[in-house]
Amino acid sequence: MGALDEPLTKLVGDRTAKVLADSLKLRTVGDLLHHYPRRYVERGQLTSLDELEIDEHVTVLARIEKVTLIPFRGRKGDRLEVVVTDGRSRLSLVFFNQGWRQKELKPGAQGLFAGKVGVFNRTRQLVSPDYQLLDEDAGSDAAQQFAGRLIPVYGASAQMPSWKLSICIETALTKHLGDVGEPLPAELRERHDLIPLPEALELIHRPRGHADRERAQSRLRWDEAFVLQVALAQRRAADSALPAKPRRAREGGLLDAFDARLPFTLTEGQRSVSAEIAADLATEHPMHRLLQGEVGSGKTLVALRAMLAVVDAGGQAVLLAPTEVLAQQHHRSIVEMMGDLAEGGMLGGSDLGTRVVLLTGSMGVAARRQALLDMACGDAGIAIGTHALIEDKVQFQDLGLVVVDEQHRFGVEQRDALRAKGEQPPHLLVMTATPIPRTVAMTVFGDLETSVLDQLPAGRSPISTHVVPALEKPNFLTRAWERVREEVAKGHQAYVVCPRIGDEEPAADPKKKRRKAAEEDFEEVADEGAASDERRPPLSVVETAEKLTKGPLSGLRVEILHGRLAPEAKDEVMRRFAAGEVDVLVATTVIEVGVNVPNSTAMVIMDADRFGVSQLHQLRGRVGRGSAAGLCLLVSEMPGGSAARARLDAVAGTLDGFELSRIDLEQRREGDVLGQAQSGVKSSLKVLSVLEDEEVILTARTEATRLVAEDPDLAAHPELRTALESLLDEDRAAYMEKG
Repeated sequence: MGALDEPLTKLVGDRTAKVLADSLKLRTVGDLLHHYPRRYVERGQLTSLDELEIDEHVTVLARIEKVTLIPFRGRKGDRLEVVVTDGRSRLSLVFFNQGWRQKELKPGAQGLFAGKVGVFNRTRQLVSPDYQLLDEDAGSDAAQQFAGRLIPVYGASAQMPSWKLSICIETALTKHLGDVGEPLPAELRERHDLIPLPEALELIHRPRGHADRERAQSRLRWDEAFVLQVALAQRRAADSALPAKPRRAREGGLLDAFDARLPFTLTEGQRSVSAEIAADLATEHPMHRLLQGEVGSGKTLVALRAMLAVVDAGGQAVLLAPTEVLAQQHHRSIVEMMGDLAEGGMLGGSDLGTRVVLLTGSMGVAARRQALLDMACGDAGIAIGTHALIEDKVQFQDLGLVVVDEQHRFGVEQRDALRAKGEQPPHLLVMTATPIPRTVAMTVFGDLETSVLDQLPAGRSPISTHVVPALEKPNFLTRAWERVREEVAKGHQAYVVCPRIGDEEPAADPKKKRRKAAEEDFEEVADEGAASDERRPPLSVVETAEKLTKGPLSGLRVEILHGRLAPEAKDEVMRRFAAGEVDVLVATTVIEVGVNVPNSTAMVIMDADRFGVSQLHQLRGRVGRGSAAGLCLLVSEMPGGSAARARLDAVAGTLDGFELSRIDLEQRREGDVLGQAQSGVKSSLKVLSVLEDEEVILTARTEATRLVAEDPDLAAHPELRTALESLLDEDRAAYMEKG
């Protein structure tokens, strides 16, 4: 164990080490040195106090304006009120029975003050805050250490304010800076003019000015990008070394027969991406490709052509969907597109055809047994299903291709469990309709080659989107329902989306509820974020449908759809809606992806502010899929000027999914993007921005690929290997090694 792996108890003592571990998850000397400042302040550069949010734990730099000791009436004790200012706004500091602090808290002194922001008599205040005075005449020795340089402000906690954390880090720097290894090869540092890591750590914590800070961040940004890209390059190298059966479509086979029946011409993008996939399938190593594209760009058609090519070559293909509704929709649409080609071995089926089966968790016993038999004996060339496909009892005769739809809804373990069902590693095609900026794709899905479908097929109509402020302008909501009636009167159909089902089971067994949501549809996710909201409960499908049928949409054929309906009921509702027998479908987000009813032209999303940007874009993609223009109305009670309304305005302002995904990621923490479940990354990126540091990520990827090609096991780079091990925990490392 190296010096940086030593527990903090040896450095700061048992009590402080426990606080650091419990509140900040810092357990070793290395953890402490890599806990970088969140921001910096300069002496005299006071914190803007009017931007503080209630209940936020803050550290502010402010000047003491007024100090008042107020005795309690009718009882012993007193209250010391200290007013601090940034020159424009004021913040009250309150200390109970601590009048002695008057001796050091004097008007004119500057200091760092830390605590939780509260409100009393409409005035923001910190109660019994920790503080560190910075003025020399305040008599503090610690204040001298900040003189003439930037003051680091760390992500801290109530038990460990920023300056106490700073003292711990100073101790670590003094005792252990010489123990810091160098993960980046010397020639790489020289090529990109990067300072050594020990110097970078000293300058990030002890910058003399902004130039020092920028040099340190530049080096540390490279560390994060490079180590991550090395991990992904190793995964790509390991994958490329695995054997796989080449799967080439045969001339005059199933794929050619399918193409000949298409009633339209493939777009240039579809042809190009199909060629990339065909080339991958023809190799003796497993394909690992991410296919991303706008809503309605034809990803499913491209995936189906790849599956048919594999069947042509004697193999089987499987399509994994996240919800029963989507799996049923995929099965229905693929069977319709293939016609008698989907009835191989059946009366009336084509001699070139194969069988397409569906497998979901709640199918009847007989249907399930037949589907399992068809897959195991090879009669079913294509299997479509949900998590049920991952179960041990599911076997294939020769699994050649795994297609994962909406990858972000599956953990990597689920993906790999399905791939393990092949004798040799099958080819893998991952699809997502959530647009991903290129740099994010290179970090989250860096082990996959990426194809993008950004061209919509001919015949798709524009979608106009408008925000409906339900409280500010209730007549707008009235008009929204009139527009729905107008669309129905033209012979079209509409969706109404709500964030909640409305027939929730008793909350006595939350595990059962979570499990059921995982097995069925993911709309419960929308509930959880809204349940803690201080506003009224989110609108539900059941209640909304009832109100609409009795009110503004009376006389129309209104049905409901959500994940808790029986599979047969869900399938029947979707079949009737697709057949035009239902005017308005009131649903949860089960219709978010894959649902294709070209006659649907209008969508009203209730409580739209409770959904994310990408989710709203996905939902909106369900309309405008035919020749008639689409209309999407985002209903919200949030006031104008709020962050929630700004998010809705962004969605209404553009149909560009990539632009919306950038807005979405900017509003969320980037650590969420590089979450443990998908990326294999143990902790969030601290310095590297996946949105802003494209050049660094691109260059690091090139350098990492070159280094891994020369030294696959990093035998000549032990410090880099150590850094890699600290990036990945055991479970994630196992994932990175999986084929």
